[in-house]
Parts: sequence; structure tokens; C-alpha cells
Amino acid sequence: MFDFSTVIDRHGTWCTQWDYVADRFGDADLLPFTISDMDFATAPCILDALSKRLSHGVFGYSRWKNDEFLPAIAHWYAHRFHSTIDTNSIVYGPSVIYMVAEMIRQWSAPGDGIVVHTPAYDAFFKTIEGNQREVVGVPLHQRDGQWFCDMNVLEAALSQPQNRILLLCSPQNPTGKVWTREELQTMAALCAKHNVRVISDEIHMDMTWDGHRHIPWCDVAQGPWALFTSGSKSFNIPAFTGAYGLIDDEGARNDYLNALKSRDGLSSPSVPALVAHIAAYRHGEPWLDALRDYLLGNMRYIQQTLNAAFPALQWQAPQATYLAWIDLRPLNIDDRALQDVLIKQQKVAIMPGYTYGNEGNGFIRLNAGCPRVKLEQGVERLIAAIRTLH
Repeated sequence: MFDFSTVIDRHGTWCTQWDYVADRFGDADLLPFTISDMDFATAPCILDALSKRLSHGVFGYSRWKNDEFLPAIAHWYAHRFHSTIDTNSIVYGPSVIYMVAEMIRQWSAPGDGIVVHTPAYDAFFKTIEGNQREVVGVPLHQRDGQWFCDMNVLEAALSQPQNRILLLCSPQNPTGKVWTREELQTMAALCAKHNVRVISDEIHMDMTWDGHRHIPWCDVAQGPWALFTSGSKSFNIPAFTGAYGLIDDEGARNDYLNALKSRDGLSSPSVPALVAHIAAYRHGEPWLDALRDYLLGNMRYIQQTLNAAFPALQWQAPQATYLAWIDLRPLNIDDRALQDVLIKQQKVAIMPGYTYGNEGNGFIRLNAGCPRVKLEQGVERLIAAIRTLH
């Protein structure tokens, strides 16, 4: 029913991944597998809804707190996650990271520690440090191809009085880990024990594979919390801007909304973002499920092809996200030498693992959100680059 195989040329669309790849990699003529958006057109139901709204022709100031947007979110949570949410707790923002940054400012002071699992999404480091807070890393550990958190190490970090917030990434970027209910409940209990507030970034919540199920933080929370997310990753609509979230405490919610409206002047939302979310959450499920099947096929292709070329890797596809977090440490390849070969010889851009903190050394993060023909070229070039050095 849906076409994910046809290549769409994104050049000349002001596209970060394609048109501005030289900003990060120094060369404009690269095949990119970088920033986490996809090379697919969004769902037809979204395109139809946007076309209808555009035909109206009037685009004045608007409100996100309306009787279509909020119920659509509640419907999605009930239908996809079997989670009942209070629509009164919903808040809006221009992006998940903006919302995370604002809650960090409200719930901590300069110099305080923000606990994060590492390796971590690089925007976490930038947001924490940009707000004069300290990153307190709790390394994840790999066992039999899967990722785990040592809860004793996590508690040691949470118990320090200067560490005020756990910034959770669920599912986790870049490892692709889906937190189990037991893990989330343990983290919730530890945060409540040590009076640590939780900000949960759940932007990859819809992208889980092979029976792994995302559990929203609101289903396990025991203390003050905020959950922020968006349909932007799932339906490939980040260019519209627009995110939403849940803040359980009314006072904290009002403080957030006052900052959004009064201090930052962001009370009027992106109308295309509202239209897209409503259409996605009411009518986009068949497209999303077909996309997930296609992306899982991409991940399995990477797994089979890489492991056939380098049996020592024994790489396993992640539990979530379309970002392949590939551990190359068994091959003893120098990270920067590999990047040099990838860029200068193979003309391909793949994110180096050290972008995501010291725990990312020896890894790469390859964006598999693309037609298979592009992915095949990228994996072939990656294998050729590795063979140059191995």
C-alpha cells in the first residue's frame, strides 16, 4: 500500500542531512546517513490533511489547546501504549529539546548535576552545558548484544544532593534500548527515594521492533516528572516544528506555560504541526506500521551484511529507532582513521560514536531511515572503508 523504496531527491530543499553535510563532515559531496530524519515522504493522510488546510488560505494566530489536538494525543496513547492520560496535563512546545531545556532551568540551578545514561544523544550534552549545569553520566553496559543499566551505579549518582534531575531517553538514543517496565519502575523508585525529578524524552516511542514495547514514563512515575515527545521522528515531520508533553504537577505545568507564553512569546503554535499530528494520530497507523516493517528489514539487512563481512562483530539490530549503533571495537579500528577513509575515499557520512560521549568511542551511528538502495550503497562503502584499515 505504501512506497518506501522510491528514492526522493532531497537536494535543494535546505535539507540538513543532504544540503549541509559539509558543516559537520567538511565535504559537500557525501552520501549521508547522519542526522535522525528519514528520506521518506510523510504519510499520505498527513499530506491530504495539510493540503486541505492550505486550501483554506488563512494562516493567522492559533491555539494548540483545542478539541482536536488534545483528544488525538489521548487516542494515540490509549491505542498504541494502552496508557490513559489526562489531557489537562498536556503542554506544547516548539521542540522536545526546547521543552527539556526549560524544565532543566525550572527544576535546577546553575552548577547542579543532570544525570544521563551514556552514550547519550549529543543535544543532551549541549543543552545541559549550555544552561550551566553539569552532565553526570551513568554508562550503559552491553551484554550479549543488549544494553543494561547498573542500577547501583545509577543510585550512587542519584543520591548526590547536587544531582537534581534524571534526564531519561526512552527509547534510548543512540543505543536503541527499550527500557523494560521493571527497569523503569526501579528508576522511578530510586528517583523518588532521592528526591530527583525526571524529564523523559520519548521522541522515538513509536519506533520499536520485534515485540519490544515502549512504556511511557507516566505509567510508572512516583515523583515529579515531565514527559516530552513528538510525532516528528515517527512521521518524518520535524521541519514543521512542534512537540508536546505531559507535566503532572499543575504548578510546574503553569510555570512552564508562563515561560513559553510570557517570557519567550511562543503561545501561537505551528498550524502545520497541529494538522500533521492530528492526522497522524487519527489516521496514520497503517502507514506507520508499514514503515516500521520496512525499517526493521533495513536493520536486518545491516545485521546480515555486516556480520557476513566481519563475523567477529556479531552485531545485533537495536530494539528501537532507525539508528544502527554499530560496535566496531572487535575490529580494533581507530575511530578518526575510519572517519577519514569514509569521508575522503568512500564519500559517505556516518556519525562517529564519539559524538555521543566517551562511551561512544569505537562505535558509529548509521541512520537507516532511507530506501534500501541507498542503505545498500552505504553499507557497501562502510565495509570497504573497514577493509582498508582492518
